[in-house]
Parts: sequence; structure tokens; C-alpha cells
Amino acid sequence: MNRHAQTVVLLLTGGALLHAGSTDLYLRYVKAGLQPLLIGAGVVLTAAAVATLWYERQAARSRRDQHREPDEPGAGPDQHREPDEPGAGPERAAAERHAHREPRVAWLLVLPLLALVLVAPPAAGSYTAMRTGSALQEQPWGYPKLPADGPLRLTVADYAGRAVYDQGRALAGRRIKVAGFLALDGHGAPYLVRMALNCCAADAQPVKIALTGELPPVLQPDSWIEVTGTYTPKRTKDPVNGTAVPYLSVASTRPVKAPQDPYDEAWNG
Repeated sequence: MNRHAQTVVLLLTGGALLHAGSTDLYLRYVKAGLQPLLIGAGVVLTAAAVATLWYERQAARSRRDQHREPDEPGAGPDQHREPDEPGAGPERAAAERHAHREPRVAWLLVLPLLALVLVAPPAAGSYTAMRTGSALQEQPWGYPKLPADGPLRLTVADYAGRAVYDQGRALAGRRIKVAGFLALDGHGAPYLVRMALNCCAADAQPVKIALTGELPPVLQPDSWIEVTGTYTPKRTKDPVNGTAVPYLSVASTRPVKAPQDPYDEAWNG
């Protein structure tokens, strides 16, 4: 891989980051708050590639000027090199070519680029959720006040936190709507799950709600549903890390479309 090829790879990588950052593709890799940083990285890589290409063209032009014959336009007398001058001749040119040759293994840098452009990884789903311990948020100092009337539309993390840490005091007797994807444990017990991110998809961890009550006759893992139900003090423990997992007593369910950001806890179905 010569310098020009390296520049092309750098330019394509910067372009791929800009493409991902300007579309929904980046949500498959990082959380929404990192979009500006991703776009900034793409701009920096693209600018570095353009600057490198300009520098290489200037260097090539300078080398051509130095190797012009004395009678060529623009060639001065001090640009002529005698055949017996040290380092002159084809041996020097061959040595320079060999000295600046980059290892072929550098072409492996193209593989992550191709993966980014050609393959959009699916969001982490039920398989990951049921093999990873529940990541219930740390107990906060308090919870925002909930609306006094109507059904409560909560996220999975909000319901789980209030049910476990607040003992469901603000949830008792209220109709609750929560959306997420279905996951089944090894015994077929259903859970409503959302994946939470600290930074990127590699550190995604599930927040789980165990379901009981009126469930669909067929439960399809990874299908997105909205559950309407009521709070119940019943709990279980996550078999992976022992974290408390609250139950939700289900009255009805309906299928919903997967959200634009599969990792965003704020669902706006």
C-alpha cells in the first residue's frame, strides 16, 4: 500500500463516518449524544486525507523539477547531477523505492471500512439480553412527579426503577403503558426489555421487566410490543447477576414498530 492508497483509505473512512453520523446508521454503533463527535471525527479524517494528498502532489512536483535535464524549461544549472555523483543513478532510485515501501498487511485497514459501509449490525436483542445481567440504574435521590390522570406511559428503565427502589408507591392503582422487545429465558418466562448504553453498542446492557397476566398465546422473541397493565409487588432475581427484576401484571398487549433508536430509553411510540 503506497501513500496514495493510504490517503484514499483515509478519505473513504472519513466519508463513511460522515455518512453514518448524518444518517440513522450511527445509532447502531453509539448512543445519540455522540453524533457530533462522530461527525467531527469524519471531518478531521477527511481534512487529513486532503492535506496528505496535497502534500504528496507538491512533493512529486518538487522531485520532477529536481530531475529535469539542464536544457528543459525551468531546469537550472544547479539541478543537474553528474552520473558519478554519490547516490545518483538507477541504483539510488531503486533504493528509494524499496526504502519507502509500506507493508502489504496495511491493506487490512480496509476491512473495518468495508464492514462500516456494507454491513449494518443489528441492534442487540433477546439473545444478548438473556445472557447479560440486568443493568438497573442506581437508586436516585427522587423521581419526577407523575401525571395525576390518565395512563402512565413509562420507559422500561423508569418502571423498573420505580418498582424496585420506590416500592411502586406512585404506580399502585394506575394503568401503565410500557414498550420494549420480548425476550424469553431458558424456561420460557417472558420479559420486556430495553438495552441501555453507556457509550456504544459494545457495552449495551439490558433492563428487564418480568411479565405476568394476559399474555399473547404466541410469544416471539425480539418482537416489539406495547404492554398495558398494572404494578404488582412481585419480583424475581436476574439469574445472571442476581439484580432485582420487577413484574408487571399485563392486561393487554399490541405489536408496535421498533423505534428509530433501538437503544434509546425514551420511547415515543
